[in-house]
Amino acid sequence: MRHSLLTGSLILASLTLIGCDFVDPSEWGNSDRYKQDFSSTHKLAAGGRIVLEGFNGSVEITGWDKDEVEVAGTKSASREEVLSAMQVDVTADPGMVRIRARRPDERNCNCGVRFALKVPRKVVLEDITTSNGSLRLESVTGSARMHSSNGSVHVWGVEGDINIQTSNGSMDVDKFKGSADLKTSNGRVKASGIDGAFSARTSNGSIDADVDSLDTGKPVVLSSSNGSINLALARWNNNEVRATTSNSSINLRLPPGVAAEVRAVTSNGNISTDFELTTTQLSKTRVSGRIGGGGALLDLTTSNGNIRLMKR
Repeated sequence: MRHSLLTGSLILASLTLIGCDFVDPSEWGNSDRYKQDFSSTHKLAAGGRIVLEGFNGSVEITGWDKDEVEVAGTKSASREEVLSAMQVDVTADPGMVRIRARRPDERNCNCGVRFALKVPRKVVLEDITTSNGSLRLESVTGSARMHSSNGSVHVWGVEGDINIQTSNGSMDVDKFKGSADLKTSNGRVKASGIDGAFSARTSNGSIDADVDSLDTGKPVVLSSSNGSINLALARWNNNEVRATTSNSSINLRLPPGVAAEVRAVTSNGNISTDFELTTTQLSKTRVSGRIGGGGALLDLTTSNGNIRLMKR
């Protein structure tokens, strides 16, 4: 009886395998097995708009001295038939270029598209989205809204208002002028050469910002968890500073001539200052008072970390 059941099971297994495609295990998870490059050029007036929708790949955008957009990149997939089914659609007129990477119908295609764009230096990046890939933006003037996941962000030599989000990736910004709003998770934020306005949010990562100058009255908003916040201001333009983290320190370096209200709160940490402070509340973990004659609010909050107000 046991022999009959085993025989029947083997027959059933053999019948089940008939008609199934054999998949080489070496092909599993290799989304770069098959690749295909693409490239096209499209006229776009200076100040024109660009919309890009990608997936599973990086996006790099660089400004150049031409009134046209060069759309280049690479499609990749684990199987040749999937690669053939992937399409990159571009529609363009002198005022706008729309780029879309179309997924194949297969739900888990194990495929993706990498983009490298050259664009007029003056441009509006209306909506740039991808997933599981990095974002890079260089040498452009104009607003930009960009979004990715599981990828880093690099911004260099940009002027304009930018709103950039990612997850599980670091963010680096250098030589920037305008208003920057940055958001990530599980990654650090590092910024230098900032001129204009700046805010950054992350989790499980530090924020390090070196600001040359802020627009008068514009607040600086920095938020993290489980990561330190280090902010240095080269000039004082009566800017409110709101810095919040947990389980780490806050270090604020300020220039001479500061006049501000101070509210600093921590738990299981110390608060120290290099400035002469007229206090209305003073304890080891809570300080309220004024530097100079008072002015914009420095609102600093952490837990299990120190808070330091230092002179540059």
